[in-house]
Amino acid sequence: MKPQDLSRVPPWTWACPLAAVLVLAAHFVFHPGFPFLVIEAIALIATVFAAVYHAEVVAHSIGEPLGTLVLSLAVTIIEVSLIVSIMLTHEKANAVLARDTVFAAVMMVCNGIVGLCLLAGGLRHREQSFQLQGANAALSVLIALTTLTLILPNVTVATPGPMFSRAQLVFAAIVSAILYLGFLFVQTVRHRDYFLLPGDGTEETPAPSAPGKVVALSCGLLLVALASVVLLAESLEPPLEHGLVAIRVPVGFVGVVIASLVLLPEGLASFRAAHANRLQTSINLALGAVLATIGLTIPVVAGVSLLFHQPLTLGLNPEQTVLLVVTLIISVLTLGTGRTTVLQGIVHLMLFAVFLFLSIIP
Repeated sequence: MKPQDLSRVPPWTWACPLAAVLVLAAHFVFHPGFPFLVIEAIALIATVFAAVYHAEVVAHSIGEPLGTLVLSLAVTIIEVSLIVSIMLTHEKANAVLARDTVFAAVMMVCNGIVGLCLLAGGLRHREQSFQLQGANAALSVLIALTTLTLILPNVTVATPGPMFSRAQLVFAAIVSAILYLGFLFVQTVRHRDYFLLPGDGTEETPAPSAPGKVVALSCGLLLVALASVVLLAESLEPPLEHGLVAIRVPVGFVGVVIASLVLLPEGLASFRAAHANRLQTSINLALGAVLATIGLTIPVVAGVSLLFHQPLTLGLNPEQTVLLVVTLIISVLTLGTGRTTVLQGIVHLMLFAVFLFLSIIP
């Protein structure tokens, strides 16, 4: 989504966060019943759209590739806040919540968002290009992160089951943070040109920056919107979990719902960029989001687990492991040429459909 009129803040972009704050106040003061949950859900979705708008205003003012980090970090803040709040507020913390949410985020980004972007861009522009070096750098870090945090716990022998020992968990958290920070250094300092729009004349000219007052207001509203999304999603989580149990859907599907909520802003921004023939920006947003999800979420939840003695299961089950390996292989093939067509988009979307189907019927 590229803001059209950067000289002012559209009324709906400040009205939605304000409405979300009022809805939250009513929730905590009056404790309304089930019908009010529909209003909360609508407020949540509307606020996500507002967050997308303000994040992109800020991103356009900063420029690439730093601008894409704004939305990626915002998404990760939402996800980490939700996972930690659920871990700390439940009497019996869900030991696999962090694993399910991170895995769902990887599947949604690498298959859902990327697939939809490639399909939409391919249908409109036939063939699109991006910087191969940047995509390869992101994929190499992604493969290392997912293997270390989601597969390795299944084969270590210090503790039984798909769990790290305390020492292993500390080490995995440190390595995850170093890998992500190393990627940020390459993306923003050492090789930032790998993540810029190709200068072949096929990409759109970046939009002009908004006035300083508009950018400052968007920063404030973005913070309000993100906080509102976290609190609204947290208030909707208990009835969502009860509803899943009632309809006999695995409780692990909560991780899919959380990942869907927090990745909605990233998905919308990536889709609009690909549709506008700015695939480089789309790839930066998508891969940046999934790397931030793992590289920042794992250290935080590991710290919470160690500090509060909460159980934390990170290893995937065999079914999930197969899907992850296939996704990584297909992603390397898709992003290994620097050019994409609708076929790659269809393949990734079908993998995403398999993931959703097996999440409901394992």
